[in-house]
Amino acid sequence: MLIRHPKLVIPNPPPINALEFKPPSAKIPSFPPIVVPPSNLQRPAGVKAEDTDKIETNIPKVDIPILDIQMPLPEPAVVVTAVTTAVVAVATTTVAQTFFEPIQKHVKKQLQKRVDAWKKKRKEKKEKASLAS
Repeated sequence: MLIRHPKLVIPNPPPINALEFKPPSAKIPSFPPIVVPPSNLQRPAGVKAEDTDKIETNIPKVDIPILDIQMPLPEPAVVVTAVTTAVVAVATTTVAQTFFEPIQKHVKKQLQKRVDAWKKKRKEKKEKASLAS
């Protein structure tokens, strides 16, 4: 007996248009040139140089005798802000601790009860398993 296999008819694929590929383009940054003064630059006649060494700063300083250094004092506004922030942080922590301490104790107690119950069940299972074998 001769077995004939069905003949597969594959249709022609639809025409595919060629893709148009455009290479990427980028804008190249450009910067204005920097003008560097010459090394022999001198001030014009009649203009005096400004003394930078004689500029006095009226910053209050504290002498630290052990380290032999002078520390500049911050402005009063900065000190007030730092002190206020510290006081508020400490007060908030103290008040919050009194509220959360009872809650923390209650949660610990509930968790301990659950752990104890789990341990008890586990111990009972081990005892049953040892008696069964």
